[in-house]
Amino acid sequence: MIVLAGTIGAGKSSLTDLIAEKLNSPAYYESIEDNKVLPLFYANPKKYAFLLQIYFLNKRFASIKEASKEKNAVLDRSIYEDSLLFHLNADLKRASEEEVRVYDALLKNMMEELPVAPYEKNPELLIHIKVSFPTMLARIKKRGREYEQLEFDPSLYDYYQELNKRYEKFYADYKESPKLEIDGDVYNFVEDEKAREAVWEQIEKKLTEIRQGAKI
Repeated sequence: MIVLAGTIGAGKSSLTDLIAEKLNSPAYYESIEDNKVLPLFYANPKKYAFLLQIYFLNKRFASIKEASKEKNAVLDRSIYEDSLLFHLNADLKRASEEEVRVYDALLKNMMEELPVAPYEKNPELLIHIKVSFPTMLARIKKRGREYEQLEFDPSLYDYYQELNKRYEKFYADYKESPKLEIDGDVYNFVEDEKAREAVWEQIEKKLTEIRQGAKI
């Protein structure tokens, strides 16, 4: 199981497509287009932050259970970064102390119930796509989801900036599995075929190292 991590607009879905194609494996995507809670959250973050995170948490847990049954699988966002997203909203006063307590307890219970042998409990590899804040904003602008745009809500600028910073700390602190960081500014794999191949070479090399190490 390979899981991706990265801020909004980092290119997680595009890299998921690439890895799934190369490994001929199932891909599991974050529920966005069919997510009826997400537009509500952007319209009223204080009211819907908790509901949105519970929605995502449920979807991610279900995806991990399904993916763990496959020989190879790739997920475009992991349950491991879920806490980062919710606690950012909590720090922005978009969730009450009681909601934080309920969320933390639920996440702890879910993490303890992640699939175990004969399947792997933790992913084989976490891939973090690191992008600069300007690149993040440009990608959000280009994909054109109305509720994500700064014109829709100028306060999103500070939210996006803080989110990007926290992902750097998340990657530095992550210890659940081997990890790899891809520079999304240097390698524009979303649009450049040569960059796609260069990124895949990095991933393939890392997987080889992990699997050879497992045999020793």
